[in-house]
Amino acid sequence: MTEGICYLVGAGPGDPLLMTVKGRQCLERAGAVVYDSLCNPVFLEWAPPEAERIYAGKKAGAHALTQSEINGLLIKKTRAGMTVVRLKGGDPCLFGRGGEEASELADAGCAFEIVPGVSSAIAGPAYAGIPLTHRSHNTMLTIFTGHEDPAKHGSSLDFSSIAKAPGTKVMLMGVERLGPITEGLLSAGMAPNLPVALVRQATTPRQETLVGTLSDIAQKAREAGFQAPAVAVFGEAVALREKLNWFESLPLFGKRIAVTRTQCQSGGLVTKLRELGADAFAMPMIRIEPAPDKRAFYEAVAYSHGYDWIIFTSVNAADAFFRAFFEIYKDARDIGPARIAAIGPATATKVREFHLQVEVQPEKHVAEEIIKALEKETSVENLKILLPCAEGARDVLSAELTRRGAIVDDVTAYRTVTAGGDDPGIRRFRDEGADLVTFTSSSTAENFHALNLPVPPGLRRASIGPVTSQTMKSLGMAVDVEARVHDIPGLVTAIADFYAKLRP
Repeated sequence: MTEGICYLVGAGPGDPLLMTVKGRQCLERAGAVVYDSLCNPVFLEWAPPEAERIYAGKKAGAHALTQSEINGLLIKKTRAGMTVVRLKGGDPCLFGRGGEEASELADAGCAFEIVPGVSSAIAGPAYAGIPLTHRSHNTMLTIFTGHEDPAKHGSSLDFSSIAKAPGTKVMLMGVERLGPITEGLLSAGMAPNLPVALVRQATTPRQETLVGTLSDIAQKAREAGFQAPAVAVFGEAVALREKLNWFESLPLFGKRIAVTRTQCQSGGLVTKLRELGADAFAMPMIRIEPAPDKRAFYEAVAYSHGYDWIIFTSVNAADAFFRAFFEIYKDARDIGPARIAAIGPATATKVREFHLQVEVQPEKHVAEEIIKALEKETSVENLKILLPCAEGARDVLSAELTRRGAIVDDVTAYRTVTAGGDDPGIRRFRDEGADLVTFTSSSTAENFHALNLPVPPGLRRASIGPVTSQTMKSLGMAVDVEARVHDIPGLVTAIADFYAKLRP
């Protein structure tokens, strides 16, 4: 039997980009993932599709598994020879019971490793613009938990020691007991006017920060309905937030944006939106499938060297073509004298990934413009042109090229099908809604409309270009944002500009 191992991995505070490289590597080879409630759902997508995903979250009054059951599960899976990832919010050993789980694994003779994570104790204040140490303010940091073992009699918090310690104090897991804790610190001599900040949902676009003083922060939290999970920061460093509040000042901070691209394509757009502070998530409307007539498509690809031009109108078409091409041929030069045209920089970039040159790319990223660009090179009359496209794609380009005397072979390279309504992104849209939804093709708009999802009040819609916008309008959708440059960076810029104009 293969020897198993359990990795106790810190999932970080919430922002998926704060997961460590080693943590991600562990997930990518996991056979089972046992995860907590505070772990970003994105991390589960990094595990292999066949890996078990076991929820072991704990919230007040609701435990999916007891700690004893979690320990037993980790031991059982590891002894079965599996690579187990125990995914824990923040750092596994900073008030995370990672030490207890490691001890149980050691007692059971199971191999394990501890993979540290970025703790919310550090990241939360940093994302709120509060440096925990600063040469001009303090050179010491105290971290304590406000959540103690309920089986203990009384509190073991030494308020006197905490109050006397110089520098910044950070409290984890104690917002629900904020009143008694601040009273204890005040009684121990801590200054009533000491600045205090509470940071909840830290490092995510749902982050909220509440600032007060030791004497009034508990009351402010009650009035605001400020709930866990949150980090509390006590100290003069809180005053620096007014100057250093970088994250909550990002142009799309707090905007929830649904991205309707396919799962494999959504990552780039989601990442760019998140970098601007948005709570962006993939909500795929379509799924890419192989050409229904594989033989006809492969025959066209095999004869590609016999064409004068090959025109790619989408990334998906280029990807499908070259996947087939390199199953048939081993050398890119086997494409022969055929020249290549591409619509849009993303499609051109995909072609170049296969070490081939794009010789024509229209300034405007719409199919009709490619004819003008081609005719700057040569007359299209009598040219043999291969046009790989999606099943059911518009025939405007093919018809116009044929009208001008070209010999055009349309070939279906792939087809798009509607994504299932049980997709996690679609479920999230149903449950939480969004401020804006993006459409990067006509098919994404058509499938979104066909799903008949509940539309939250005030939902905005963004289009990548005029063709998609025309489809949206024909379906009765408003087009609130249209990219001037019809690609992903152009769409991101248009969304950012739109919200910038709405700010007071």
